Amino acid sequence: MTQNDPAAPVWEAIYGISRFAALATMAELGCADHLAAGPLTADVLAERCGADPLSLHRTLREVASMGFLRTVPEGYELTESGHLLREDVPGSVRSAVRMVGEEAFWYAMGRLPQTVRTGKSAFKEKFGHVYEYVGRNPEIAVLFDHYMTIRAEPFASGLADNYDLSGARKVIDLGGGRGHILGALLTANPHLQGVLFDLERVLGNGRDALTEAGLADRCEFVVGDFFAGIPSGPDVFLLANVIHNWSDEDSVRILRNVRAAMPDDGRVLILEIVLSDDDSPHVGKDGDIRMLSLSGGGMERTPAEYQTLLEKSGLTTARILPLPGWASVIEAVPV
Repeated sequence: MTQNDPAAPVWEAIYGISRFAALATMAELGCADHLAAGPLTADVLAERCGADPLSLHRTLREVASMGFLRTVPEGYELTESGHLLREDVPGSVRSAVRMVGEEAFWYAMGRLPQTVRTGKSAFKEKFGHVYEYVGRNPEIAVLFDHYMTIRAEPFASGLADNYDLSGARKVIDLGGGRGHILGALLTANPHLQGVLFDLERVLGNGRDALTEAGLADRCEFVVGDFFAGIPSGPDVFLLANVIHNWSDEDSVRILRNVRAAMPDDGRVLILEIVLSDDDSPHVGKDGDIRMLSLSGGGMERTPAEYQTLLEKSGLTTARILPLPGWASVIEAVPV
């Protein structure tokens, strides 16, 4: 490829798949954990990982070119970024890489042309809804929950540090999973009471996490389905990384249930990646393709698209507050 080659972006995208596959292999085999104590040769690492030495060497060579490893006289050692692929370190992203590289998720991306032709998710046609698939596979469920927790961390700190909840009494985190975001809000706002609302499969993990954080005495734990109904009582209703999972029709069902449960002076906080309206690169556009592949109906949305959902649900946008990183909070109130 030459400088200013119009085909260069095409080849960059093509070879990007190979780079991620190598990274996912390193994460799946647990290479970073074996390298935590210091450098190892490819042969020694292959023996510890249960891998073919030559194949692993070729994979590590690719990963080193990406900056996660470096070559030293003793073999390969982790860089600062490479340490984040360990399982046991703060800020570990290993489960996120493994989740995206999971076999069925790879199938979803590979079948994107089929999804686009038919308008129906090839993943969903084969495996059912992503939450059904996760629920049927306990090992994947553990991985998925860890992935969602990692993904929620910048959302949690961004919301807790930048959104004023001083006038709120009680916040309910709908579909709150392990309670990472709710925990951040309760920690930042000692006056606040919380409700963690989710399916029975995941609520126990949230109870354990908030108990460990010393916040369980300020929190209720409610098993439920936001399609069936939402408990009243809170004045702040949080939907964090929820609406993007669902079609317009399903999103309106959720939001109407929220409106039915909330007081007239209540508010809804929709914490999502909000798409720009122009052609600039945006992580939300990458996420939108993943949502298209996995769910068919789920999508990332623009401010106007969120306003349309809200209007159909008896709500309206009060403001959109961009947060550090990728996310924004859409504050909505009753019409």
